[in-house]
Amino acid sequence: MDHEHTAHTHEQHTAHAAHETHGPSHGGTGASWTMAAQATLHCLTGCAIGEVLGMVVGTAFGWGNLPTTLLAIVLAFFFGYALTMRGVLKAGVDLRTALRVALAADTLSIAVMELIDNGTILVWPAAMDAQLGDALFWISLAISLVLAFIVTTPVNKWTIGRGKGHAVVHQYHH
Repeated sequence: MDHEHTAHTHEQHTAHAAHETHGPSHGGTGASWTMAAQATLHCLTGCAIGEVLGMVVGTAFGWGNLPTTLLAIVLAFFFGYALTMRGVLKAGVDLRTALRVALAADTLSIAVMELIDNGTILVWPAAMDAQLGDALFWISLAISLVLAFIVTTPVNKWTIGRGKGHAVVHQYHH
């Protein structure tokens, strides 16, 4: 009887381990491109909300490029962390744990995304001076976010495959 119990436990462990890696390992990582893209899309959502809100507020108050950009970056981090915390809090953890999970899961992802996003806007001729009513504002923002997504997805795949980044969040999903 103990032998059957041991075999069953080993099968359960193997099945659990396969679930944790979300599929076969490629290139030394256990993260799929789909998982990485979903994590990046989640991050992109928070970043986009923060970016747009920061630009709207900065423009509404007549602020210059630097304070408006800084506000947009701060809000991008805030909304990125908030979206992750919302999901983790649903799992029933306390606020402090949820904050630690969000910081661990999203900091690198949001930082890379913001660097690419704002870097693109910075080097795009006239994009920094475009107003909310200008097509250039929205086109440059959309393209910069797409580029940020493309660059950040492999970063997320790498971190998830090493048990970092959004892999930390997955332990709270049921």
